[in-house]
Amino acid sequence: MQIRLRHQPAGIALLIVMCAIFVLSILAAGLAYSMKVEGTLAQHADTDQRLVWLGRSGAELARWVLVQETTTQPFDSLNQIWAGGTGSMGETNSPLHGIDLKNYTIGDGTVSLNIIDLDRYANINSPTGAPLITQALTLMGVDAGQISVVSDSIQDWVQGGDTPRIAGAKNEYYLGLDPPYNCKEAPMDDLSELLLVKGIWDHPEIYWGGAATNHPGPSFQHHLGFGNAGEVPNYPFGLVDVFTPFSSGYININTADRNVLQIVMMAAGMDIGSAETSADGILKYRAGPDGVEGDADDTPFPTVNLIAAAGVNPAALDQINRSRLCDVHSAAFKVTITAKLGNYSRDFNAILFRDPRNPRSVQIVRFYWNY
Repeated sequence: MQIRLRHQPAGIALLIVMCAIFVLSILAAGLAYSMKVEGTLAQHADTDQRLVWLGRSGAELARWVLVQETTTQPFDSLNQIWAGGTGSMGETNSPLHGIDLKNYTIGDGTVSLNIIDLDRYANINSPTGAPLITQALTLMGVDAGQISVVSDSIQDWVQGGDTPRIAGAKNEYYLGLDPPYNCKEAPMDDLSELLLVKGIWDHPEIYWGGAATNHPGPSFQHHLGFGNAGEVPNYPFGLVDVFTPFSSGYININTADRNVLQIVMMAAGMDIGSAETSADGILKYRAGPDGVEGDADDTPFPTVNLIAAAGVNPAALDQINRSRLCDVHSAAFKVTITAKLGNYSRDFNAILFRDPRNPRSVQIVRFYWNY
């Protein structure tokens, strides 16, 4: 008798079901992860947008602060609230009294502002900038033969015309570089353009100060293989520390630092030693009795002529006034804004301009953020 064995399909069906469940579980997990990622990205996008608007609110806050300052003081100085000072006597009863620019609450976030005036620097684009460039390079200790190259080349870069100055450069020079580029022949929009100028692109320490070992030059600098032979000069400061492409064109003697004040005095006809003494006298005078700038006992200058009380000689003061080098007001300001929203933060920058003819008119001319 032949015995027939019966097939058992139940085991195979169970295996198929288990495989199907496993595949579906993987698909479900993948879908859940995808939804979580998309939700997180959407949340981040929303947070980024809110941080942008928080940063813009910080710029508007800076505008308001600068407008309020015009009602309390007829000049700008480092002890005022916009500059991070303790405030002057006129500010104690103003709307600015007690304001915290380092942790200002806006909605469910905060902003911290750092405001500096750009009129503390010399304007690289100004017609009065040429003698200041020469004096800055002299004070830095740049080689005399290099000073005329840098000074003439900067002027050729920011001004039109086909003919270069004696030691300067126009398109014929720049189009011969690798890679080639045109001479701008227009005012600088950013001071880093100096790194493209003849005499600086191959000597970046003139721009950065020091020996420029921590700051790379333009990429084409390495292609050309040019540079200083031997030891790189170690300058006490660089052009980036004393110039700006955006300001009223006047230097505010109440906010300028020691280097800028020395440059002004040298442009007014003083030698380096006398310029140093006059700059120190101005700093000491405006710091007040305690010798520290930024507090209530500061004595800033209400007018330029009063720097005579700090020891500036009449001949230099007359030259400063005739050349219209200085003022006691600031028109351009850079605001660094740190916006915080929960555990997220982002840094923004704004450039503000206050109309000298109407100090209550403050406009945001540039707003950008750091990546």
